[in-house]
Amino acid sequence: MIDDALTEAARVSKAWPFEEARKLLKRYPDGRRPDGQPVVFETGYGPSGLPHIGTFQEVLRTTLVRRAFEALTGGAPTRLIAFSDDMDGLRKVPDNVPNKEMLTRHLGLPLSRIPDPFGTNDSFAGRNNAMLRAFLDRFGFEYEFAAGSDRYNSGAFDAELKNVLRNYDAIMDIMLPTLREERRRTYSPVLPVSALNGVVLQVPVEVVDADAGMIRFEDAGRTVEQSILGGRAKLQWKVDWAMRWVALGVDYEMYGKDLTDSGVQSGKIAQVLGGRKPEGLIYELFLDANGEKISKSKGNGLTIDEWLTYGTEESLGLYIFPNPKSAKSLHPGVIPRAVDDYWQFRGALAEQPLDKQLGNPVWHLLGATDPARTGAGDTVPVTYALLLNLVGVLGAGATREQVWSYLENYVPDADPAAHPELDKLVTTALAYNRDLVAPGLHRRAPSENEAAALRELDAQLAKLGSDASAEELQTMVYEIGKREEFGFTSLRDWFQALYRTLLGSDQGPRMGSFIALYGVDNTRRLIAEALAQTSPA
Repeated sequence: MIDDALTEAARVSKAWPFEEARKLLKRYPDGRRPDGQPVVFETGYGPSGLPHIGTFQEVLRTTLVRRAFEALTGGAPTRLIAFSDDMDGLRKVPDNVPNKEMLTRHLGLPLSRIPDPFGTNDSFAGRNNAMLRAFLDRFGFEYEFAAGSDRYNSGAFDAELKNVLRNYDAIMDIMLPTLREERRRTYSPVLPVSALNGVVLQVPVEVVDADAGMIRFEDAGRTVEQSILGGRAKLQWKVDWAMRWVALGVDYEMYGKDLTDSGVQSGKIAQVLGGRKPEGLIYELFLDANGEKISKSKGNGLTIDEWLTYGTEESLGLYIFPNPKSAKSLHPGVIPRAVDDYWQFRGALAEQPLDKQLGNPVWHLLGATDPARTGAGDTVPVTYALLLNLVGVLGAGATREQVWSYLENYVPDADPAAHPELDKLVTTALAYNRDLVAPGLHRRAPSENEAAALRELDAQLAKLGSDASAEELQTMVYEIGKREEFGFTSLRDWFQALYRTLLGSDQGPRMGSFIALYGVDNTRRLIAEALAQTSPA
């Protein structure tokens, strides 16, 4: 049950999920559809390549809007349909799959009728659909999966397919002005599946009997009359999109900026079919490290598995949450900050007043799968950035046991069983360092003035006991950097010198925290190694 205070706060919250949900509230002011059915949210997936984070983000963001709508309406019933367009014909062999020759032989066939190149599923689309569902299930989303092949083959779409034929000319009037002259000559809203070879044909068609679902077209030099019902045809995807909106009663669907014009055309077609374009958000696209659009077929973005090797489910959600109308670079370098930002927001959540909670990304992320938001206010005792620096100095061969032995210097009751979330971060930090940091790690030699400051730091550490606190150590490091004799223009220059000469990094943690975690004696060994690269003063 959603209380009145939450509903009132949601109505004025500026968090983007609530702004999106208020669009639906204008459509249904009392939060209910006139037919009494739940409000329908949809996400679409084209399984021509392996699922990537861009695919996952649509389900997450749509779920956030769905939960915001439920909060706004005091718990109005909703549904989320995750739809796979697996009747689409394979137009290009993806770069990141095996058995390319086999796939080449099946070009043009519906994705759901092509063998799985990995040999683990009944079809190529089936495998990719399974991968997407497995991750959505792992994250705990509440959704209904729907495959286009099931709907077409079973006849569930037959009534709307007949409706498309009845409105064939009106749909052509919408689509033809958007096409080049050459494409206009072959365009048809309906794509028959060849009875000869199973290929989804891109040929002009003539409506023979709309009510019977019959069309006429040319196939391999023969004039063919064929039904479009029961999986013997599919629709061009813009028409298919509109048909789905009408057939499934979709009220909300977001999509990427690259589909802006398509959304306009599909919206007009939905009206012709007697429906209404859903509300929705046009979001910016994810980019790879080179600033290029992520593509399923190229496989140039981070995969879901790659993110979860180096980060956490929660950090993935946190990275996806903010500013959906702004483009985001998606590469391994963004993971550490996302991990630490997540825990910072989560730690603050429990003590925030309600209006501030609704602006906290973690309020939305926890609520996506758990209305009670269990764990609000939890933190981890060591940041991910600090863990990465620790495993960085331990080297590519560092082990989980080694890391936990050092954590005993810093964390009370340093036991994986007592700190399961921290233990997850230990595992991902080891992988991140092994694969992404250690291969290119280089600690540069200190300059003359840096070496002098390092010798002073070593001398002061030698006087300290092993129980010095992180704050005491930080103050000591800070004061050395301020001394004029060492010639640092700013404290930033001093800290960068420490990061580059001791850690091999351009950025790093609070040095006091690092020394407390790594240990005074171990830090002195790092300093000795750095000084060994330069001539003694």
